[in-house]
Amino acid sequence: MKSGKKPTKRQKIAIKEARLNPDNWLIVKNLPDCLHIVHRESGTIKRIVF
Repeated sequence: MKSGKKPTKRQKIAIKEARLNPDNWLIVKNLPDCLHIVHRESGTIKRIVF
């Protein structure tokens, strides 16, 4: 599993807009056009495109 960092307030808003719970996700990559996030427990990776 990739290690991630806690999301910032702006990133939490983007995760909420994707209908996910920001408390369960960590940020792996923060690119200008998308976020790569990993689930805290299961380790699944998702990409959120802005």
